[in-house]
Amino acid sequence: MAYPTFASISAVPLLRAVLACLLLAPCLPARADLMLHPTRIVFDKNARAAQIELINQGSKPASYRISLVNRRMTEAGQFETAESAQDGERFADAMLRYSPRQITLQPGTAQTVRVMLRKPAELAEGEYRSHLQFDKLPEVEGKASIEGQGKTATQIGVVLNALVGASVPVIVRHGNGGATVKLAGLALGKDDARHAQLALQFEREGNSSVYGDVSITFTPKNGKPHSLAQVGGIAVYTPNRVRKATLPLQVPAGVALAGGTIEVSYRDRPEAGGKLLAQASLNLP
Repeated sequence: MAYPTFASISAVPLLRAVLACLLLAPCLPARADLMLHPTRIVFDKNARAAQIELINQGSKPASYRISLVNRRMTEAGQFETAESAQDGERFADAMLRYSPRQITLQPGTAQTVRVMLRKPAELAEGEYRSHLQFDKLPEVEGKASIEGQGKTATQIGVVLNALVGASVPVIVRHGNGGATVKLAGLALGKDDARHAQLALQFEREGNSSVYGDVSITFTPKNGKPHSLAQVGGIAVYTPNRVRKATLPLQVPAGVALAGGTIEVSYRDRPEAGGKLLAQASLNLP
């Protein structure tokens, strides 16, 4: 996610014009210079410590401020800031400690962030979740005022600093728990560019989240199956019962999605054993 930072200048009309041009320009994808491993942390059973590796894949030094934040997932799979807990929500931030709180990474280097768990006495059974947030700090080059950067005697400068952040869910499971999930609502459609896509929803039950990979295949009548999609790392976090998704399909040349069956499988990630969590099919006329 990028956060633009604008220099303060006095020529308001010119600034508005410049900003209008920037807003109308096409958005270019930013290269992910920060790599995180693993991409989620789960404290289960007697686990009390974990670590995450940060790697700077960029060509410049980068500094990151680290914090714990609380977020909730919408039915569409997006995250929103959670200022306070709603019914069924349990946050883990009060139980977590981490170090360091700010780091600077040279290009091509890595650093470990350690996360420690301290469960309070009489902790209620269930799943608790917060997110470890890594916010990139703006680059500081010299001591020049930001208002003076990028301008000459006849120009007014506007400085845009794209600050990229990333976050990792930290999950604490306490006591007996578990979850089941079903796939429902399968519907074949097309996006605005007329590309095939499949809508479906994940229906979760239990007091734990579910997390896994989706594979979609199409088998024509009396034919061989064709892979249409492989989507990794789809979660349904507590307390959500439903997550809705629309997944793009890559239909092989010469294959028509008709007169056959679309099959969807949802499995644990390979490192968790690849267990089948849910399966559903859609018969096409």
